[in-house]
Amino acid sequence: MAALMNVPSTITASLRDTVRRELASIVGDEWVLDTPDELIVYECDGLTLHPRLPDFVVFPTCTEDVVKIMAVAQRHKMPFLPRGAGTCLSGGAIAIEGGIILEFSRMKRILALDFDNRMATVEPGVVNLHLTLAAKKKNFYYAPDPSSQMVSTIGGNVAENSGGPHTLKYGVTTNHVMALEVVLPDSEVYELGTPAGDFVGYDLVGAFVGSEGTFGTVTKASVRLLYSPPAVKTMLAVYDSVADATRTVSGIIARGIVPAALEMIDKNTIQAIEASVYATGIPKDAEAVLLIEVDGLEAGIEQQMERVVEVIRANNAREIRIAKDDVERKKLWAARKNAFGAYGRISANYYTMDGVIPRSKLPEVLADIDALGRKYGLGMANVFHAGDGNLHPIILYDASQPNAKDKVLSLAGDILRRCVEVGGALSGEHGIGLEKQEFMALFFSEKELDVMLRLKMVFNPQNLANPSKIFPMRRGCGEMPKNLLDAADQKYKEVDEMVRF
Repeated sequence: MAALMNVPSTITASLRDTVRRELASIVGDEWVLDTPDELIVYECDGLTLHPRLPDFVVFPTCTEDVVKIMAVAQRHKMPFLPRGAGTCLSGGAIAIEGGIILEFSRMKRILALDFDNRMATVEPGVVNLHLTLAAKKKNFYYAPDPSSQMVSTIGGNVAENSGGPHTLKYGVTTNHVMALEVVLPDSEVYELGTPAGDFVGYDLVGAFVGSEGTFGTVTKASVRLLYSPPAVKTMLAVYDSVADATRTVSGIIARGIVPAALEMIDKNTIQAIEASVYATGIPKDAEAVLLIEVDGLEAGIEQQMERVVEVIRANNAREIRIAKDDVERKKLWAARKNAFGAYGRISANYYTMDGVIPRSKLPEVLADIDALGRKYGLGMANVFHAGDGNLHPIILYDASQPNAKDKVLSLAGDILRRCVEVGGALSGEHGIGLEKQEFMALFFSEKELDVMLRLKMVFNPQNLANPSKIFPMRRGCGEMPKNLLDAADQKYKEVDEMVRF
C-alpha cells in the first residue's frame, strides 16, 4: 500500500479568493482558515500516514450555515467533508482531494435532554463524554464509549459507527441513534428517522450511520439514553499465558454470560501502562490481563461474578482483583482507555489497527500477529475488545528508519488479510476510510461493491462528499476490481451530465 503525499492545492488563485469570500460571508472572516500555517493542523486525523492539506477549514454555527457552505461547494464543484475532533483512526477525516473541511467545534450544544423518553438531541460537535456527564444528573448515560470519548464528538461517532469497551453488551453507535438531521450535497436539509426510534420503510438512519461522511453531513442527532445500572462490578484477571486469557474469553461467553465489557491487554501494553501516570500495579511480567465488568440488578450481580470467577480460575489465572469501590473501578478503566497514549514511552511511533475475528480464533490469530511482527522486524502490542473479537493490533515503529512506513503498511495488510481468512471483518469500529479501502475487495464481491457504490451515488451523485474514501482506488496493492472502478468512473460522468442538464 503506497503512502500518500501531502500535495499542494490544485485550485487557482482566482477560485481560492472567490470561495474564501463566499465562505467568509457565511461564518465571518475569522472562521475561515486557508493559510498553510493554519491548515497544517488539519492535514491528518488519528491516522498520520497519509497527510493532505485541505484548501479551507470553515467553522459553521448552525444548520443554516452548513446549507450555505454546501451550496458553495456545489456551485464550485469543490469536495468537502465534516470533521469533529479528528480522532478517527482510518483517515476518514483527511481531505485527500483538498476542498473544504467543515469543522464542527462551534456546533456543540446539547439541544434537549428528554429523560421521560430517554433520549437526547445534540449537535454534531458535542463531545461524547459531555453527553453522559449532562445526563448523569438524572442517573442516565450514553452507552457508546470509544476510548477517545473524552474528546471525540457525536457527529464523528455517527460517521464511523464508533464502538468502545461496552459494545459487547450494549452495541455500537447505530444501536443508539434514533433520528438524524442531515444536509446532503445538494444543500437540502433532510430528516431521517423519528424520535420514537421506529423506522417505517427503509432504515435510512441505519444507512447513514457509518457512511463515513460520504453521504452528507449530520447537523443534529437524536440518541438513546440508558438508565445507569443499579450495580456494577469490575475485576482484573492476571495471566501467565495469552492462550489462557483467550480461553477465558470464550469460556465466559459459552456459559451464556454477557459482561458489560471484556477487554484484553497484553504484556507490551501492560509495561507501557505501568510506566505511565495511569499505572495501577499490574505485574509487569504478566503475559496478559483481562478487564471484565458486569452490571445489572443488585440481587443477581454477585451470582454473575461467581460464575465469571469460576471460568477465570478454570483457565489458570495467576491473580484476580475485584475493584472495591468506584475509585478503584475508574482507575482500572483510566489505565485501559489511556493505554494508546502510553505507547509513546516505549516506541517513537505507533499505528493502531482495527479488525474483527471470531472469538474462537483469538489464540491462533494473536500468535500469527506476533509472528508477522517478527517477520517485518517490528514490535507488536495488543489492547482490544476481546468479548466481541474486535482486535486493535498496535504496530510499534520508528518513522525515521528507512522504509519504515512501507513496512508498517505491508504488515498491516497481512494482518487484515489474516482477519478475513479466519472468517472475520475489516473493521469493528474505526471504519474503512483511507486505511482499508484497498482491502475492500478481499471481503466484498464486485457486485456487492457495485451495490454500495450505487447507494452512495443516491446521496452523493457528484462524489463531492468525502471523495476517495471506502472504495478501492487505482493505486495500491493490486487487489482492486478494475472493471468496477472503470464502471464507477462512467457512472459518475453520466450522473454529472444529468445534474448539469
